[in-house]
Amino acid sequence: MSDIINILPDSVANQIAAGEVVDRPASAVKELLENALDAGATEIQLIVKDAGRTLIQVIDNGCGMSDIDARLCFERHATSKIHRADDLFAIHTMGFRGEALASIAAVAQVELKSRQIDSELGTQIVIEGSDVKDQSPCNCNVGTSISVKNLFYNIPARRNFLKKDSIEMSHIEEVFRRVALPNHTVSFSLHHNGRLLYDLKSGNFAQRIAGVFGKNCSERLYHIQEQTEPVNIYGYVGKTEYVKRVRGEQYLFVNGRFIKHPALSTAIERAYNELIPERTYPSYFVLLEVDPCRLDVNIHPTKTEVRFLDENIIFSILRAATKKALGQFSLATELEFNPSTEIDFTPVSKDYHPEEPKVTYNPNYNPFRSTGHGPVARRSDFEHFFDKEGFSPKTESELHADSMLDRLPIDDEPALQSPVIANTTTPISYQNKYIITTMKSGIVIIDQQRAHERILYERLLARRESEIASQQLLFPVNVRLNASDSELLNELMPELERLGFVISTLGQNTFVVSATPSDVSDNDLQNFIEQTINDYKSSMLQKFSDRDKSICLSLARQMAVKSGTVLKAEEMQSLIADLFSCQAPNISPSGKKTMFIFGETELNDKMK
Repeated sequence: MSDIINILPDSVANQIAAGEVVDRPASAVKELLENALDAGATEIQLIVKDAGRTLIQVIDNGCGMSDIDARLCFERHATSKIHRADDLFAIHTMGFRGEALASIAAVAQVELKSRQIDSELGTQIVIEGSDVKDQSPCNCNVGTSISVKNLFYNIPARRNFLKKDSIEMSHIEEVFRRVALPNHTVSFSLHHNGRLLYDLKSGNFAQRIAGVFGKNCSERLYHIQEQTEPVNIYGYVGKTEYVKRVRGEQYLFVNGRFIKHPALSTAIERAYNELIPERTYPSYFVLLEVDPCRLDVNIHPTKTEVRFLDENIIFSILRAATKKALGQFSLATELEFNPSTEIDFTPVSKDYHPEEPKVTYNPNYNPFRSTGHGPVARRSDFEHFFDKEGFSPKTESELHADSMLDRLPIDDEPALQSPVIANTTTPISYQNKYIITTMKSGIVIIDQQRAHERILYERLLARRESEIASQQLLFPVNVRLNASDSELLNELMPELERLGFVISTLGQNTFVVSATPSDVSDNDLQNFIEQTINDYKSSMLQKFSDRDKSICLSLARQMAVKSGTVLKAEEMQSLIADLFSCQAPNISPSGKKTMFIFGETELNDKMK
């Protein structure tokens, strides 16, 4: 029997490695930016065309490479950062595997130019699909410029799986933010298709956050800082009034590296318990410093997952530090804006007796006597609040039961002739979340928020085909976004205008909202627009997603009456009628039930 095991050629092995390291343009961007940081660069430029399909170029002013190093850096397992296995537990650099450039060169056309400060000429290397086409001296600046062209040109299947440019570019920008945020002493810029998206100057961490997410972001944050033996913590956590319904602006870094760590993220979020509504999430930008020997970053090719030797201790310290920031700065803010508020801790003597409070009342007051300003109140008007024997007040639960009995349907009311609620009795609200009413087939329990989402969603879809009446804002509202969200908002502008928004561009990633649909409140349009964009980005990650429908769904979710909102009887009645006039009243736009019907059989079974 012949031998069947072969040693793979380097080009094939590199393509296999590329499947782990470079799965989309953003992966290549991450590797190139980290290499530039490890080279000691203080200025890094990222230039992208067609969301990375056509070109990814990173230019840095780092230390550069010699002729030999420039050639060796494209070999597998070639690295300047690891010499023995023990070095894996003393890593202070970003990249160290020695597979990134080899993997990128296996699936793209790569051109590298690099020069060291003590060399008159640099070196240029051209590689296509792992094949070195040329290496020659060249004139270039000190540092390195590497261009990755036509990514996945030799793997059509991988290239075909790339998503639309807006989605791929959003991934690139997210990688850019993850690298630029902790490295705030380095200047970064990002150009896409000739347009400058970010121009971040060297500064402190707060300035970098403001540069990435807008100046108004700094107004929404509290400072957090704690120094302990296991971990040093520094950064910013969001104020409770600026929480979001999606986990968007949440960035956790360890030794300058962005990480995903569910336990530590939970530690921060638990500090917000009972301070923010359910299913809302705070923003945070937190830098952790941990001794590398007590940290393992070598458990995943992308190095975003790490293990801590002192995970439980760090969890407790991080949660406590966040609680301290929320308590300390929220109190400081309150005292700052209320200078008359003083807390006196002067001790009192043992002989001190506080003065008893005095209560004044009118002994001649009679609620049943006419004052000439209204109708006379009769004792019979209040009889139902008292027992017949002792006229003692009824308990709260008894009064509530009476109220419920008064509102329950009676037997001789007309039966419903169809699933549409007609001639219904006054609906009852339960916990300000569910609406209870009756229909021919039984008792109906309706989720008021999901029902309203369905109503608004179908209204918004219908409005696309007709003229929308907008409400003009008395004071136009400025909305400032980051560069990527600004691009998306420009892309979504036609759809939003058809739905009743009037938005104009002010420049510098700032927009002016001068009119909104009649159902939209202008209380916090900044958060409303941000949430709409986040929902759109999430929906676009799904196959066969419809842009118009995803926008309508986002607006319906935000505009819908929330669970816990008190509705009047006529408002509940109107909601029920509107729901049963929908095309799909039984299900919310998100695919969840809007109602549950207890039929006669089920009720009889429950009563046995």
